[in-house]
Amino acid sequence: MTLVIAVRNFNAEEWAERMRKRLPGKEVVIWQEGAVLPEDVAYVLAWKPEEAVFETIKTPKAIFSLGAGVDHLMKLDNLPEAPVVRIVDPDLTARMTEWVVLQVLLHHRSHLTYDAQQADRLWKGHRQPAAKHVRVGLLGLGELGGDAARALSRLGFKVSGWSRRSKVIEGVKSYAGEERLDAFLANTDILVNLLPHTTATTGLVDGELLSKLAPDGALGGPVYINAGRGATQVEADIAKMLQEGTLKGASLDVFADEPLATESPLWDAPGCVITPHVAAESDPEALSDYIAEQIKAFEAGRPLQNVVDPRTGY
Repeated sequence: MTLVIAVRNFNAEEWAERMRKRLPGKEVVIWQEGAVLPEDVAYVLAWKPEEAVFETIKTPKAIFSLGAGVDHLMKLDNLPEAPVVRIVDPDLTARMTEWVVLQVLLHHRSHLTYDAQQADRLWKGHRQPAAKHVRVGLLGLGELGGDAARALSRLGFKVSGWSRRSKVIEGVKSYAGEERLDAFLANTDILVNLLPHTTATTGLVDGELLSKLAPDGALGGPVYINAGRGATQVEADIAKMLQEGTLKGASLDVFADEPLATESPLWDAPGCVITPHVAAESDPEALSDYIAEQIKAFEAGRPLQNVVDPRTGY
């Protein structure tokens, strides 16, 4: 059986070598348009593949997304009816939680204000609300959102989460379904977006949604944080609200088009922290182990884990 590596923005040969070491009985080949593939292609390891990949590979046993997101696959018109497996790796999850907690604390502890004061050599303290008075809400309570929610709860924040279906997480209030979204937003001071990109979430976080965040919370205004997918937000609305002060701050790691254009108003927006899509960069060796173990278990008759529902991206 053959594993095909079909990736962009990654070194395909390095990934092929990692998988050959872990799957010595399998043939591992790199996708090249026009090249003849073996007839027994069973698995595809993909990241933003060209549509031509699945014009040739029509009946794989499974498709592995090289990353936590699967939106790059779901938008393909010719995606085969095969299980799509997303990466759930402890290292990736831990790195995402680190970044989310860092950004929440940065805004909670007024670090941008103190950073500006340091540049002016100004010694001045500011009111600091207790974490128990700050309401952090997570859009998306999947593997990544759930872990970040638990970490924030342990730090004492009042944590809630919104998802399509109700979730039970100790220390986290769950809101579920469209009818509960407004109530969730009204009780949120810091909104953390970890949603996948699907048809339903495209442009979901716009000015109208952000205007529903609590305007009078303990921080003196709402904060927006996104390390999920850039296509779920409307960046012009975020920049405008930061300029107007209706958003007190933002931390953005993902954007609709990357790299972020140098002329984007977000670069100079007050209270805005920008990082270049680095929140959850994971160890490629750990990801390779995960994929290889999934394939071995599947061929031994056990079900694949973390198969995505194509309707929701979860």
